[in-house]
Amino acid sequence: MGIDIYIYIFIMALVTYATRVLPLTLIRKEITNTFLKSFLYYVPYVTLAVMTFPSIMEATNSPIAGAIALVIGLVLAWFGANLFQVAILCCSTVFISELLIANYFV
Repeated sequence: MGIDIYIYIFIMALVTYATRVLPLTLIRKEITNTFLKSFLYYVPYVTLAVMTFPSIMEATNSPIAGAIALVIGLVLAWFGANLFQVAILCCSTVFISELLIANYFV
């Protein structure tokens, strides 16, 4: 096990370094393709959504409470509520939903 972990760490470091250096060495001109520019613009948002959505459903005791909080958060954000208001109301929704689910449906 001792030598294997160092091989794994070396490969991980090599792959991490390659993914950071290759774009800098291969792309030297400004990107003019509008499709590629728009794709690269939305990559961080999609990555954040992909990482966040499963956690919303799995972080609560009941996925139903997470889904209700997700819908309420989307509606509040759609109507212009700020991040603090959305976070407080979503946390409150999960707390109340889990209390109701635990007391009436289990």
